[in-house]
Amino acid sequence: MERTAAEDLRLVELARAGDQGALDELFTRYRDRLRRMVDLRLDRRLLGRVDASDVVQEGYVDAVQRLPDYLADPQLPLFLWLRFVVGDRLGKIHRQHLGTQARDASLEVSLFRAPLPAASSAALAARLLGKHTSPTEAAVRAEQLLRVQEAVNALDPLDREIIALRNFEELSRAEAARALGIEQAAAAKRYMRALKRLKDVLGAETGGEAI
Repeated sequence: MERTAAEDLRLVELARAGDQGALDELFTRYRDRLRRMVDLRLDRRLLGRVDASDVVQEGYVDAVQRLPDYLADPQLPLFLWLRFVVGDRLGKIHRQHLGTQARDASLEVSLFRAPLPAASSAALAARLLGKHTSPTEAAVRAEQLLRVQEAVNALDPLDREIIALRNFEELSRAEAARALGIEQAAAAKRYMRALKRLKDVLGAETGGEAI
């Protein structure tokens, strides 16, 4: 991690000096992580209409334009800033395609009120269930998915969000705490509590360990 941070700093300094290749390298380094974020937070109603890779690429264009402002006052680690920029682009795409329905709570359950679009309970449930079971009957899977989604919805919004950050976006404990604006110790406690609650429910649904 320290080596990555040092390399990031070196590339940021090169980008500050006008080296476009350095910024390209930085974005390439984090492309997969940014893609995971978009996959999780892309509104399910836009599947088939919006490609996650295109969202990431448009976010990169935004990052190039906004880089001078970031370099003038880098309040976040580079990856979290890139994540914010790509998430901001995703929010604009949601509004472009969905208009006032972009945050319709009856269609998509918001997990955390933040600048980035929230992960949906449906997306989280599908990933949680899909990791541990492969039902052959579509009706069986649909029933399980609904129960898991209800379990996800029953969690505190911040608990749901930290599971999204840690388990699916694969942020470190420090990154997740920084993204949420809370202390690492508080983030760790919330994460463990949320995992226990989900394990209890998902263990019953899948007949074993769920996370």
